[in-house]
Amino acid sequence: MADVYVVSPTTAHTHTIIFLHGRGSNAAEFASEFFESQDRQDRYLQSVFPSIKWVFPCAKMRWAAIEQETMCQWFDMASVLHPNQQMDMQKEGLRESVEGLMNIMESESEVQGIGMNRIFLAGISQGCATAIIALFCSGVRLAGFIGLSSWLPFSDEIIRFQNYSLTDTKGGVRALLGLAEDDDQMQIPAAQLTPVLLEHCLDDLVVPSQNGKDLEEKLRLLGMQVKMKIYSDGGHWVNEPTGIDDMVEFIEQNLLIVSS
Repeated sequence: MADVYVVSPTTAHTHTIIFLHGRGSNAAEFASEFFESQDRQDRYLQSVFPSIKWVFPCAKMRWAAIEQETMCQWFDMASVLHPNQQMDMQKEGLRESVEGLMNIMESESEVQGIGMNRIFLAGISQGCATAIIALFCSGVRLAGFIGLSSWLPFSDEIIRFQNYSLTDTKGGVRALLGLAEDDDQMQIPAAQLTPVLLEHCLDDLVVPSQNGKDLEEKLRLLGMQVKMKIYSDGGHWVNEPTGIDDMVEFIEQNLLIVSS
């Protein structure tokens, strides 16, 4: 994983949001554009949440089969419109990106006063797809998960895991990616307790909104509590201002979540 772009809190640090950019973007570019978004009260997220540290990991430059050139992406893929085609080509990059992301999660959780229960994991498009797989592989409960304009990689395989539980999902997804087994059985069921907010715009021409609805369905089958927000416009981005309003509400509701 490439460098991490960090936006520090302006008051005492209480929580951290780790936010993954989309395919073809990078950490600094995405952070700059994302922080231009405002809610209905014309507030920016940094001013709404001054105690939150924002961490933007950056994907590596990888060969992109679609464009036939090198670009910043979390993993390579054969089709953006149909992201579950030729999934074997996704495994190498996804495994490497997930490992790097879990290392960042662990590092941020070791900051004084910040445990996993004070970390939100978020992503847009391919960044969200990477982040949700990392959540499964980590098996830990976070303060919340926010996904924009995305899908679930290996969705059919994941749903076939026994009993629709994250106990099986964690080991199964790790095996799919070729990650080492994790013997921490105490944390395995915890990830399914992470509350989820998904947002998708109907006029998204990059990742069809049906992919986001499928992601919602699969997470519900896995026993997760999901809020799904669909907007008429906004393209392959967050809807403004309503999508930002919904994000603010979700974060506020889960700031004080405690580990069980």
